[in-house]
Amino acid sequence: MSSVASPRNLGRTVRYTLRIQGVEIGTSDLGQFDRHLGVAYGGFRPGAGYELVQDVFRLFADAAPAGDDGARDEATLDRYLSARDALGLELVDQRGTLIPTTAIDISDYSLEAGTEAYEVMVYLKEPERWADPAL
Repeated sequence: MSSVASPRNLGRTVRYTLRIQGVEIGTSDLGQFDRHLGVAYGGFRPGAGYELVQDVFRLFADAAPAGDDGARDEATLDRYLSARDALGLELVDQRGTLIPTTAIDISDYSLEAGTEAYEVMVYLKEPERWADPAL
């Protein structure tokens, strides 16, 4: 069983790459981890391929506007989830190892808040391996 590279188990920042069908759409250090939810998250840096899928991730911003106290457009959220799932997003570590995930969300509020307003949330298939510093 191979180990999952995470910021906790390497003692240094690890760059993760998000890709679709081999095309890099961006990177993240996924510097935060929620053991209870099995989610790693952090800032997202769009890559050259991001423009190909940005409209999908903008659907989330349309469905759940920032600062709207939890207001959501459920029909747009459903469209986002269907479109996101159809993309086949993959997460790989800096060694090129595929990290098993159940879903990857990219929050893109760049139109509302500028180029620093990207975040990624990765739902891990094996969160217990991510959290174990011995791996």
